[in-house]
Amino acid sequence: MDQSFAIQEILAEDETCVIAVQCLVLVDNVTESRLLGLVERTKEHALFVFTHRRMAITGEDVTLYDIFPISNDFAVVEVSSADELSFVGADTRVRLNFQDGDLEVRLPFGSHSRLFLSEVNKAWSDVCKSPKEAPKFEWLHKYRKASKGQGGVKQTLAPLGTTHTKISQHTKTGNSLNAVSRSPVEGNKRVNSGAEHPRVESGPDSQGKVKREGWDELKREGRHDLVRQSSHTASNKATMLAMPQFGLRDNLIRCELLKNEDIYTYLENFSFFIGTYNVNGQTPKESLRPWLGSTSTPPDMYCVGFQELDLSKEAFFFNDTPKETEWLKAVSEGLHPDAKYALVKLVRLVGIMLLFYVRNEHAKHISEMEAETVGTGIMGRMGNKGAVAIRFRFHNSDICVVNSHLAAHVEEYERRNQDYKDICSRLLFRQHDPALAPLTIMKHNVVLWLGDLNYRLSDLDVDNVKDLIAKKDFETLHSYDQLKRQIDEKAVFVGFVEGEIGFLPTYKYDTGSDQWDTSEKCRVPAWCDRILWRGKNVRQLHYQSHMDLNTSDHKPVSSLLEMGIKLVNEESYKKTFEEIVRSLDKMENECIPSVTLSRREFHFKDVKFMQHQAETLTLFNDGQVPCQFEFIQKLDEPTYCKPWLTANPAKGFIAQGGNVDIDLEVFVNRSTATELNAGRQQIEDILVLHLERGKDYFLSVTGNYLPSCFGSSIQILCQLRDPIQEMPLETIRELTLSGDETRTVIIDKPLDIPKEIWQMVDHLYRNAPKQGELFQQPGLRSEFVEIRDCLDTGMPDSLPGSNHSVAEALLLFLDALPEPVVPFSLYQQCLECCSNTSQCKKVVSLLPQCHKNVFNYIAAFLRELLKHSTHNSLDVHILASIFAALLLRSPTKQDLAEKRKTQEFFQHFLVQDLS
Repeated sequence: MDQSFAIQEILAEDETCVIAVQCLVLVDNVTESRLLGLVERTKEHALFVFTHRRMAITGEDVTLYDIFPISNDFAVVEVSSADELSFVGADTRVRLNFQDGDLEVRLPFGSHSRLFLSEVNKAWSDVCKSPKEAPKFEWLHKYRKASKGQGGVKQTLAPLGTTHTKISQHTKTGNSLNAVSRSPVEGNKRVNSGAEHPRVESGPDSQGKVKREGWDELKREGRHDLVRQSSHTASNKATMLAMPQFGLRDNLIRCELLKNEDIYTYLENFSFFIGTYNVNGQTPKESLRPWLGSTSTPPDMYCVGFQELDLSKEAFFFNDTPKETEWLKAVSEGLHPDAKYALVKLVRLVGIMLLFYVRNEHAKHISEMEAETVGTGIMGRMGNKGAVAIRFRFHNSDICVVNSHLAAHVEEYERRNQDYKDICSRLLFRQHDPALAPLTIMKHNVVLWLGDLNYRLSDLDVDNVKDLIAKKDFETLHSYDQLKRQIDEKAVFVGFVEGEIGFLPTYKYDTGSDQWDTSEKCRVPAWCDRILWRGKNVRQLHYQSHMDLNTSDHKPVSSLLEMGIKLVNEESYKKTFEEIVRSLDKMENECIPSVTLSRREFHFKDVKFMQHQAETLTLFNDGQVPCQFEFIQKLDEPTYCKPWLTANPAKGFIAQGGNVDIDLEVFVNRSTATELNAGRQQIEDILVLHLERGKDYFLSVTGNYLPSCFGSSIQILCQLRDPIQEMPLETIRELTLSGDETRTVIIDKPLDIPKEIWQMVDHLYRNAPKQGELFQQPGLRSEFVEIRDCLDTGMPDSLPGSNHSVAEALLLFLDALPEPVVPFSLYQQCLECCSNTSQCKKVVSLLPQCHKNVFNYIAAFLRELLKHSTHNSLDVHILASIFAALLLRSPTKQDLAEKRKTQEFFQHFLVQDLS
């Protein structure tokens, strides 16, 4: 997730957060998380250090801790130990040296850390190019004044390592990060740049300091490779294949190597232990050895997933939880005792955590490690449900592991299906070569999917289920399983395999026992916790639950998989590589790239708000040489296409005689709906498809957009008694293009509020005052489509869908308003009077009449909901945080202080009746 947006919110107008990365530091012998942001203003750069209590989504989530200007006295030195350097999956430890001290941080292994350090290097190199024009950093004074008295990072942060290590005790030799690059062909040999790089002294007084005699030389040559690359051994060609050193030629070689992979690879079996455990917010109370150490021989790898690690509100709103450390320790102690393991990666989203361990001897064969998370909560943003995932290359096989927690409740199987599809579409891994498109989950040789998938047993009551369990008739019981039925219908997990289930349902038990749920709800037992896989050369050795563990109301599940991994024969690889290079030399001299397009005109009929449409373009390489394609921007246009259109992939590579399918996708959201509703934009565009070393092709994209109340202004909607799609398009355009909607009158007496808002609020008022998790649990996308169509067409007469779907539709409606309920012109006044109730009321009285009516109507409805807080668990703070962000939007970017003021402003209208 890009956390630079959170930093950007607290910066001044002319300052930009170029990139941000989360890291670890050691503070008073305790490892803590920090957020580093590279901030730029008029060609001057500084590193901002932030504390944060959660994954930084908004400016509210970060607190400025210190600032380090990037000046001539700046340096970056790698201080990873020899053991860490040999372990490809290890995090990277670097020391940032400044004039007044240094800061050592641990950056997570992966391409984002490399990109961060590359940007830092670029900023430092710019300073070195003009040594006489020293940056003044006057723009930083305001931050230093604001944080005066807080102390400095330079004095309080110690190097990472064991908790008893002090800065002066470090004796490891740091490695100047500009020095190392790897040959794509020659394995471990380093490239000699022709200059001796500055070395880093070690010792009590000089740790991490760059010697002066090498310093000037380092400044002159600049640094362009700040991050170490993993070694390219014969058994680990993955990194070489991903390195963007030769552009098109490198892609050609990579493609040909992949096509001929069977010539130089062979299969060898390795064992993977996959485990999943919903711990219900509990702390570890017993050894995990009966679960994690249950195999007769130690597995080669562990992928261990947890759900509901912490159920507290603090864990939901903030990222830190002590239970992460507690369960990490319990897992490390519970692994098989007959082998030594290294923790390669830990990734967590709220209560969903995934741990990846490998046996020490396999660590050097892990490369291209990446981790990503995706939340599937309300409006697709909250992380109480969703997934965490890792991808890596082991020898020559690409593997992806997903740990997910899908929507709860028996009847919500469609919501679970939607969660699965959202995870598959939104979870993308960056590749080492930024020119390549991100990798989806399914773009791997093997996918392992585990977690609390929450699918239940349907059409059986609790007594019938328990009777079948007593008979151990799991085959009959499994026929009622929702996941099995959805897979059989090809609704989810197409191409995945699950082993035969021969164990008791894993949910729900009385905590601390083996007894089925005896609470008032008496939930029906179910196999909520599952493990599936997708790919070839995978064989399951066992699939079982572990009844000995009683910490949670779930039982942990494990699967031991034997997986055929592709290893490289060095001699065959070298021979294949040389043959490909010779062949390419000949082809490049003789041939020009050429492709055939399946079509050049694309029409999208009846495009609707937030409804995806796609058409497929197939490119066939009919030339004599592999080719590289890319959609390029047209003259005087910032991007290659209009904002409602994307090409996926937008660039790529086609082998000779091969083909590729490109999805041209249209999706209208809040940022594009208003212009299309108004007729100022049409579904029309021309795409330019460029071939490297070849010609350009032009594609025509046309379509028609159906106007929607979503993205239309309050004034316009108050002028329309009939649904918007029953109105002539010219009438709508006349209203919007007039510049002042109040001048064009369609009806004698405008509506007090848009009928669409009334329909949604009235529906919730009548049906959902006691609904739990209202405005917090997401609805179904399929139901949103029905609600949108009902509002836009007037059919059917009453709103379809669940209360949660209607509630989310209301939030999306407010979010899509081109002018918020409180107009931009009055935003500043709201901030200035936020602490005074009477002044807040006065500002609301200044709103245009229809805006004022909407504001008062929504506030009155929310006050009604608060009367039922014992049932719906809503409170003033939750509602203010959700609705203030929608009703009072800043005309520019909004900083943390402003957000707090908007919430304080709106709270006045929730705690008392101001009508």
